[in-house]
Amino acid sequence: MPDAVVIGAGPNGLVAANLLADEGWSVEVLEAQDRPGGAVRSDSGVLPGYVHDLFSAFYPLAAASPVLAGLDLGREGLRWARAPRVLAHHLPDGRCAVLDASPERTAEGLDAFAAGDGEAWERLYEVWQRLGDDIVRALFTPFPPVRAAGRLAARMRGAGGLSLARTLLLPVRRLGEEHFRGEGGRLLLAGNALHADLGPEAAGSGGYGWLMSMLGQHVGFPAPVGGASALTDALVSRLRRRGGTVRCGQEAAGVVVRGGRAVAVRTAGGEEVRANRAVLADVSAPALYGRLVDRDHLPPSLSAAMDRFQWDYATFKVDWALDRPVPWTSPGASEAGTVHLADGVDGLTRFAAQLACGQVPSRPFLVLGQMTTTDPSRSPAGTESAWAYTHVPHEVRGDAGPAGIRGIWDEAEREAMADRVEAQVERCAPGFRDGVRARRVLAPPTLQALDANLHGGAINGGTASLHQQLLFRPLPGTGRPETPVPGLYLASASAHPGGGVHGAPGANAARAALRSRSPRRLLARAQHTLARRSGEPRP
Repeated sequence: MPDAVVIGAGPNGLVAANLLADEGWSVEVLEAQDRPGGAVRSDSGVLPGYVHDLFSAFYPLAAASPVLAGLDLGREGLRWARAPRVLAHHLPDGRCAVLDASPERTAEGLDAFAAGDGEAWERLYEVWQRLGDDIVRALFTPFPPVRAAGRLAARMRGAGGLSLARTLLLPVRRLGEEHFRGEGGRLLLAGNALHADLGPEAAGSGGYGWLMSMLGQHVGFPAPVGGASALTDALVSRLRRRGGTVRCGQEAAGVVVRGGRAVAVRTAGGEEVRANRAVLADVSAPALYGRLVDRDHLPPSLSAAMDRFQWDYATFKVDWALDRPVPWTSPGASEAGTVHLADGVDGLTRFAAQLACGQVPSRPFLVLGQMTTTDPSRSPAGTESAWAYTHVPHEVRGDAGPAGIRGIWDEAEREAMADRVEAQVERCAPGFRDGVRARRVLAPPTLQALDANLHGGAINGGTASLHQQLLFRPLPGTGRPETPVPGLYLASASAHPGGGVHGAPGANAARAALRSRSPRRLLARAQHTLARRSGEPRP
């Protein structure tokens, strides 16, 4: 019988399993799919010779994560690749805002939009250089991050204090307007905010846009050499060297609770996998509390609150095998690993408003990846392995474009939406379609079929809006990996601090499980039990 059973071999589940194994626990990981990795997987399914990442592709949060750094995955063969330029936001008129690996070159490019904007960018980056390490530590520790927050608060006093806190809570449109006269800096911030489901007018989108932009400036947007699966392979290899096991094709059907404690996982095949110490669930909060755990074992208030859980927007993705590089109008985008496409901040607001109204956007904002530009091993020389994704509503009430898409995502709708995505690329790269040798379309139902955690194509485990972050994630008053069932821990992106491949939810869950089984905790629990039985006051 293993000490711990982990449901799900996504990055958080594998991080949790590794940390438990490091402490001498025996660990068994159950994965529903036929391959581990969750949303960190790659394949050659578009065209032989081209490697595409099925879901996530660039990992600035992984590069900054102290959790992943502590696992030393380089020893397992993991290597990172970075494009010559981090990110570009290409406008249809040919202008291009570029986030370069060099802060000085980023600033120089922003000055071309408006004199003085380069200096404004450097001021924002100086704040990151002073506070970034403390922000990352506070973000990636269980809520409330008492020690890390204390250090951060002390440093913030010297970096603007309440004024800085106000800045980070601003909508990203307002943040950009307060710091930049031209459109370039505003676009970099706003486009990065929309890597989550935070539109330009949303409170807190400024802080998220600033975080992602500064991470890009500090560590870049790296990708694993050879494909996203290289990161998963390193985590699995490390776990196996420490005696852990990963069993694929083993879908969890339920968490077995006996005597008020989680003691096993029941698979869809009817097997009961016992856990001597803990069960950790790298699954979405609605799946855990709505399907895997019988509601009889949960407080009624939790079940009611889960009915108000909000997902992030659905995702629509297209992969391309190109026989040539993307023919961008602006050379600034040619060397960028990530390219944003939208008609300025107003275009981003229009996109977010159409989503909020349940409409399929007419001119979708695109995040486009140039993977061969980043990692030459992804396709033959002179070609490009590329992809783009955008967001669509979970419940489509209309189509802001001309195709009449209704959200049933049959073949006709998938192709119509893929054509709309390609039309957006063509506006900034005329002739793009001429280089397409093959394409693969991943609509929201396809994404969910490939990874059940991507409910309806949602990629962040729930909205990143302020009302479902920190102590509100996944529900008000939570914010920690412990669940109402002793011995059961939520280890997915639905838990604090949320989405992104950084391993923090898995690490938080593993550490909570380890703390709960420490000798001091066990002694205190035994003393409390004896006191209750004897009627004496608790020590």
